[in-house]
Amino acid sequence: MVKYSREAANPTKACKAQGVDLRVHYKNTYETAQAIKGMTLKTAQAYMQDVCEKKRCIPFRKYKGTIGRTPQAKEFKMSQGRWPVKSAKIVLGLLRNAEANAEFKNLDTENLYVYHVQVNAAQQGRRRTYRAHGRIGPYMNCPAHVELILQEKEESVEKPEEEEKPKKFTKKQLAMRRLKVG
Repeated sequence: MVKYSREAANPTKACKAQGVDLRVHYKNTYETAQAIKGMTLKTAQAYMQDVCEKKRCIPFRKYKGTIGRTPQAKEFKMSQGRWPVKSAKIVLGLLRNAEANAEFKNLDTENLYVYHVQVNAAQQGRRRTYRAHGRIGPYMNCPAHVELILQEKEESVEKPEEEEKPKKFTKKQLAMRRLKVG
C-alpha cells in the first residue's frame, strides 16, 4: 500500500490515482495540477482536453519567471499562461485511471470532484553534455510524482433551527445594565 500525503475524509466515497517518476517537467506538471484542483471530474477532463488542443491555457502562478503572456489567461484573472501538452496528457491519464478506480468501487462518476492533487519533484536523471575545451557539464532532467484523490460531493443538509436560549449574565454585567437604565 502506497502512502498518500493526505487521506480522504470518507475513504469509501473516494478513489485515488498516482504516477511515480513520470518523465514530465515538474514545474509544468505542478501548474497543470493546481489548475484542476477543486474541479469536477468531467470539467477537469474537458479542460485538459482543451489544453492539449491549445484552446485554453494553464495559468502559471508559482513558476512564472519568463513565462509569456496570453489573452487566454484572462479567464483566470492572470496574464501569464502556457499549454504544457505533455503534462496535460499525463494528468488526463491519471484522471481516467481514477475514474476507472471509481467505477470499480461503484462510485457515481458524475458526482466526483478533485479533492486533492499534489506534485512532487522526483529524483533527477543524469546525462552529460560536452562543453568547450574538453569539459563535461551536467544534463539533468526533472521528473515528477503526482498523486490525485477524487471524492464524491456530499449532499448539503440544512441545519435544523435551534431554540434560542436565554442569555445568561454575570452579576457584574447585571449591575452595569442597572447603572445604564437608572
